[in-house]
Amino acid sequence: MARDQIDMTPLQSRDELVTWFEDGCKAPSEFRLGTEHEKTPFTLDEHRPVPYEGARGIGALLEGMKVLLGWEPIMEKGNIIGLYDVTGGGAISLEPGGQFELSGAPVETVHQTQAELMAHLAQVREIAAPLGIGFLGLGMTPSWSRADIPVMPKGRYKIMSNYMPKVGQYGLDMMFRTCTVQTNLDFSSEADMVKKLRVSLALQPVATALFANSPFTEGKPNGFLSFRSEIWRDTDNARSGMMPWAFEDGMGFERYVDYALDVPMYFVKRGDDYIDVAGSSFRAFFDGRNNNLPGERPTLSDWANHLSTIFPEVRLKRYLEMRGSDGGPWGRLPALPAFWVGLLYDDVSLDAAWDIVKHWSAHERQALRDDVPRFGFKSRIRDRYLFEIAKECLVLAHAGLRRRGRIDHLGRDETRHLEPLDRIIDAGRTPAEEMLDKFNGPWNGSVEPAYEECAF
Repeated sequence: MARDQIDMTPLQSRDELVTWFEDGCKAPSEFRLGTEHEKTPFTLDEHRPVPYEGARGIGALLEGMKVLLGWEPIMEKGNIIGLYDVTGGGAISLEPGGQFELSGAPVETVHQTQAELMAHLAQVREIAAPLGIGFLGLGMTPSWSRADIPVMPKGRYKIMSNYMPKVGQYGLDMMFRTCTVQTNLDFSSEADMVKKLRVSLALQPVATALFANSPFTEGKPNGFLSFRSEIWRDTDNARSGMMPWAFEDGMGFERYVDYALDVPMYFVKRGDDYIDVAGSSFRAFFDGRNNNLPGERPTLSDWANHLSTIFPEVRLKRYLEMRGSDGGPWGRLPALPAFWVGLLYDDVSLDAAWDIVKHWSAHERQALRDDVPRFGFKSRIRDRYLFEIAKECLVLAHAGLRRRGRIDHLGRDETRHLEPLDRIIDAGRTPAEEMLDKFNGPWNGSVEPAYEECAF
């Protein structure tokens, strides 16, 4: 998330929180898609982390991007921490360990997402290469320890770093060593939101397997295909996971509001200052019972910022965020929005996807999600391997995109962006398994070649 929200309208009632979500509903003709991707910067000469400070640091990279793009800088305590396109709506932001994130603008087609990505990467290379900075397209840093990685100068990250070890084993790994690619999609009504949320929650393990890309930790295989996904199983279970209650009767905006009200907060922002309220619920804040802000009531910006610190496999804001996939090489990134747009923006494919998952129990969904980081396509639910389900979902995504009929300048529809996933299905193996073969073969037991083969 590039910018903390700054709407200081005081909240008076729970109904306002529900309305905030309802205002996200759009007519299908107004549906858009947004793609966010993170990539790990590294020094080209030694394959080391890039500090924020210095003439060849992350701060200098952002300053160069500001001059090149003409985007508005996002500042904190005198440090540039991001950039925002006031015209198109895209943004560049920093994750805790310097991971460089493009939050793409809302666009109409996957073709536009790919064009945005290609332009962004060309721009980043133009500034980064003279600074000796490259970028890695993996779900997790393959060789660095947590202690190796610099901390970016963002107040929220200091609060999170102090809190994370209290609630899970891997929170700091999540913050400093992982990268993801996400797709944000719209809904037309509360019922449409619920259906899309349920389908995408149940099928998030499919995306995890298709994009599994984090098999190395500190130079060695870690025993997982997506260790990034495993990390989320023990980061902070009060704010992450599969939300089994979303499949219960009565699910809707109000139910999500009640969930979010009880999720522990991290911070409240007042001016340029982050006030540490970690562990206290938004409900207590809403009732004027926050010990650090006694008697104070939250604002709309507090609510929006709090929602950005909730991390389920699919997150509800004024759109739905698909959060289950490892970051990867540039050629595979547009495949994620293509996959979910094909499944969720076409009613026939959405109905067929719901038919696949509607009889799964909460226990079965959770077991699949627990198994997929280690076993990938070999995970099972009931009597089916996940590979079979992934293959079926890809067929549905192709059909949905064909029916959408969004054509590029060469007359091709959006199914062309699924080709990297088609190749994965044809091979029957996750990207992580392909990399492990290289590690045990031509890479000669070293992850260093990843800095060449998996670089942007």
